Amino acid sequence: MKKRTKTIIATIAGTVILTGAIWLINESRYPNVPAFNDHFTRKFLNKDKKVDDGFYEFKSRTGQYTMWFPKGYQLIKENGEDYVINGNSYERWIAKEVNNKAENAGGSYIEMTFSNARKAENESFTVENMFKEQLNITKPNTFETSSTRIYYDSAYTYFKGTQEVIMHPNKEHASNTYIAYVADKHSNNAIELWFDKSEKSRKNDEVAEKKWFLTILKNIKFREGNEA
Repeated sequence: MKKRTKTIIATIAGTVILTGAIWLINESRYPNVPAFNDHFTRKFLNKDKKVDDGFYEFKSRTGQYTMWFPKGYQLIKENGEDYVINGNSYERWIAKEVNNKAENAGGSYIEMTFSNARKAENESFTVENMFKEQLNITKPNTFETSSTRIYYDSAYTYFKGTQEVIMHPNKEHASNTYIAYVADKHSNNAIELWFDKSEKSRKNDEVAEKKWFLTILKNIKFREGNEA
């Protein structure tokens, strides 16, 4: 009886060791960065495609777009409202910056909303209203890629009591809120993208932050063949 018990214990121990070894091997296949350390976030990323320093390719579950996702961020999935998808027509997610050592939330967030319900004839009206309401700007910066039209701008925002105050960047205040609207030239697909730096921005970070934000915008690619 004792011999049989020892055999069972040895078998269980061996199974546990083998399972642990397989898990370690599987985990070692992923880059050791916050984006891949989160099991939900890694489902969207291509571990073999580091598109640029600091970014990996992100593939939407709608199948309608790809983009560059920063390695230091993780998607939030604490409840059903953090990540929302409706077939191939709508997707919304929020990602937080994570400290790579402690893996605690940082002060920055990205919020992305994709929709294929955009009306091309209403694009100017939609953009003007969006930037007027959120940043008190009626004519945002614009540029184009071969397949998209991109509108973007930024401001320094804070709350005074319950009232949000919006200030345009100046010598004293760097932008801490960036927003963008990306429209596909060949379909009704569009994306609204927000970058919110909750902690106080330093003026000398502004140029790097803007370049980082524009890098993400320039590399949003909508699926071809979805004619409006």
